[in-house]
Amino acid sequence: KSPVVEAFRTLRTNLQYANVDGELRSILVTSSGPGEGKSTISANLACVLAQSGQRVIAVGADLRKPALHKQFGASGNGRGVTNILVGQATLKDCLKPSGEQDLQLLPSGPIPPNPVELLQTPRMKTLVEELTEQADVVIFDAPPVVPVTDSAVLAPLVDGVLLVINAGTVPREIARQSKEQLEKVGGRILGVVLNRVDVKEGYSYYYYYYDE
Repeated sequence: KSPVVEAFRTLRTNLQYANVDGELRSILVTSSGPGEGKSTISANLACVLAQSGQRVIAVGADLRKPALHKQFGASGNGRGVTNILVGQATLKDCLKPSGEQDLQLLPSGPIPPNPVELLQTPRMKTLVEELTEQADVVIFDAPPVVPVTDSAVLAPLVDGVLLVINAGTVPREIARQSKEQLEKVGGRILGVVLNRVDVKEGYSYYYYYYDE
């Protein structure tokens, strides 16, 4: 019953109405730069989607600085996306329980020397298709847009992209550049998550609502 939890439920509701022409089965979560909270957003969005009764898989698609597995308390990254892409394992081998009902975790796996080259292989497109066959919604936690091209490679493979922007620290021009880079490759931006907003003034509303 916290404002933060309610914010993620609102995000879930907004996404449910974001694709009126069809199902929203795969969502890429990225940011302009590092440290904007995209992995936290990915994990919590996956949780609230699972709480609504959907089968969800959260995927560590950041092959450079993986963090999604830490959000679920996993001690190590283990086998994951990179192992599948190089043919060392299957999806079934790498899926792990997240600790949340109806939510599975696919870690990124060992950090490879050539992340973008791996993501550009036909195996990645096949993996996305396999994931969407096994879940109602797949959340991909991807690297930042501006420093590397990984998210630009992944964006055309999914149904939509969420761009996480850190409030008050990301220059408008950098945010605009991130949006344009994703759109140039055919990525469909569903919207922006404005993170770390000071919401102290709104607390009284939530307390009043839940006291009723």
